[in-house]
Amino acid sequence: MPKLPILQPGESYSFKQYFEMNYDPDDILAEFGYTLERSLLALPQSTADLDRLDNLKSRIEESLPYISLTSEAARRELLIAPLLLDLVHYTRAQLRIEYPIIVTEQLKGSLDYYLYSVGKLLVVQAKNADLTRGFTQLAVELIALDKWIDSDRTTVEGAVSTGDIWQFGILHREQKQIQQGLTLYRVPDDLDSLVRILVKILESSSIYDPFPKTDFVFPET
Repeated sequence: MPKLPILQPGESYSFKQYFEMNYDPDDILAEFGYTLERSLLALPQSTADLDRLDNLKSRIEESLPYISLTSEAARRELLIAPLLLDLVHYTRAQLRIEYPIIVTEQLKGSLDYYLYSVGKLLVVQAKNADLTRGFTQLAVELIALDKWIDSDRTTVEGAVSTGDIWQFGILHREQKQIQQGLTLYRVPDDLDSLVRILVKILESSSIYDPFPKTDFVFPET
């Protein structure tokens, strides 16, 4: 017996609705013709001189004992926003907050944070600090960007964050596959690696491709 579709024809769906769905992310992505793979991602890091990194880490470490991170607003304003503003400083990327896009009636809504320079980066704040459901929303938004972005870029990168924890996702456009990184980056412990990965994404045309296009030539004998 064929499986009933998750998305109903003629119905409208916003990005936030995918966060609320109780279906496995694999099944939701299959509705759009994409697959999901969970793996360790060897994400490259920028080697640039990040002049604000030590200061950012010190400010976060100093303030954490005195603030409560139980609300989304607190995590957004005290952890996510300062980091993204430093990204703008390093890369001169354009930052859009609550950026509305409409691709189809099933792919529409507001992107929490959308940064674009040479590279493009989508950041989703995980509601209720739920990283699992937050990644599902991120994956759907990456699909929307895949269909929305008009470029030769082979990948679309994104991250979901609770403020103190970050997780990366990469959409490979030709293969229609989304990779969910198994590594979690914690703030402030992994701040150096996290920021350098984010900077690398924004300063590169494509940072990671596990499906290289190479023509093998047998050596002459």
